[in-house]
Amino acid sequence: MSERWLPDADATDALGQALARTRPANAVVHLHGDLGAGKSTLARALLRALGVQGAIRSPTYTLVERYPLNDGGEAWHLDLYRIADAGELEFLGLDGAEVRLWLVEWPERGAGQLPRPDLTVELAMRGTGRVARLVAGSEAGRSWVERATAAHGVAADS
Repeated sequence: MSERWLPDADATDALGQALARTRPANAVVHLHGDLGAGKSTLARALLRALGVQGAIRSPTYTLVERYPLNDGGEAWHLDLYRIADAGELEFLGLDGAEVRLWLVEWPERGAGQLPRPDLTVELAMRGTGRVARLVAGSEAGRSWVERATAAHGVAADS
C-alpha cells in the first residue's frame, strides 16, 4: 500500500500521470471516496496522460464513457453511483473484450458483476487537500504500485 498527499489539482494530475506511465497492459482500477473526493478528477488526469483527446466527460449520468487508447483497445470509465442493484450492469453491455483499462467509481454498487481490481485508489478529503491511498489487489497491481511509487515518489507505508 502507498499513500500520497494531494494538496491541489496539479498533484492529482501528477498522480494520474505517474499511474498512466507505469500502468500494466490490462488493468482494473476501483476508485473509492465520498462525493467530491476527486475520483473523476484522477480518472480524467490518467486518461489525459494516456493520450485521450477531446472532452473527457464524467459518466455520472451515462454510467459509462468509452475512450480509445493510443496503444490499442479502450479505456472504460464507469460511475455506478446511480445504480440501485449490481444486476443493472447487465443492461450496460459491459462485454469488456476490448477493454485495456477499467476505471470504476463506486465499485461497491457493482459487487459481483465487475472484474476484480488490480488497483484500488481510496481518496479522502483532508484539510485543504486530499489523501490518495493505493492498494494493490493483484500481482500486476503490486508491481504497478511499486512502479508508480518509484516514478513519482509516492510515500509507501507498508
